[in-house]
Amino acid sequence: MSAINRIALITGAGSGIGRAAALALAADGWSLALTGRRPQPIEETARKIRESGGRAIAVPCDVGDPDSVRNLFAKVRETFGRLDLLFNNAGTGGPPKLLEDLTYEQWKRVVDTNLTGAFLCTQEAFRIMKEQDPRGGRIINNGSVSAHAPRPNSAPYTSTKHALTGLTKSTSLDGRKYDIACGQIDIGNAATEMTARMAQGIPQANGAIMAEPTMDLSHVVEAIRYMANLPLDANVQFMTVMATKMPLVGRG
Repeated sequence: MSAINRIALITGAGSGIGRAAALALAADGWSLALTGRRPQPIEETARKIRESGGRAIAVPCDVGDPDSVRNLFAKVRETFGRLDLLFNNAGTGGPPKLLEDLTYEQWKRVVDTNLTGAFLCTQEAFRIMKEQDPRGGRIINNGSVSAHAPRPNSAPYTSTKHALTGLTKSTSLDGRKYDIACGQIDIGNAATEMTARMAQGIPQANGAIMAEPTMDLSHVVEAIRYMANLPLDANVQFMTVMATKMPLVGRG
């Protein structure tokens, strides 16, 4: 299949990694379906793609809501007729509170977005990918280095990212019979709006506040492009891309 006919859906496409990945894939000839909670940011990403000669649609969606997800994938099927790549990128973190002070609502909000959202989107992607011709596709999950080691006061985020690793493995196994590949990229300290506070200092496991190194977002984008553009008989199961001097190895 030529690159111009490949269709990708990116969740959380209104900013940061999602927007950067969308622009890069569009430059590689992918057509894009972009989603996020807020209409304006994803429409801005779509506008940038169209201005560069690419094809993109923006469909607002709450990935934790089954009806909203079904509507999203119905729109993708209606517009493009197929789906070749799902990038489960949408994610959120809980407030930096003591574990015992977290409310159920704060816990559930993170679980609904980071884990349930990825599951619901994966489920709908399976339904399209296993029936289309040519059959199959690829799913990339945006994990985190928090899938390996937690930061202080991050139980909801860390728990969902650990669980996402299990979902990645199950998806990879259960997708084999449909020619669906699944891999996970674990990112550490990419310079985005969400990590800007790292330069001022963030809590460490020993209670200290320390500034942490970051890396340019372009390195993450190149990794995603590599994973996305592989043929379906090859797969990056897990990849960790991180700022070299961030305190992950030996954390705690």
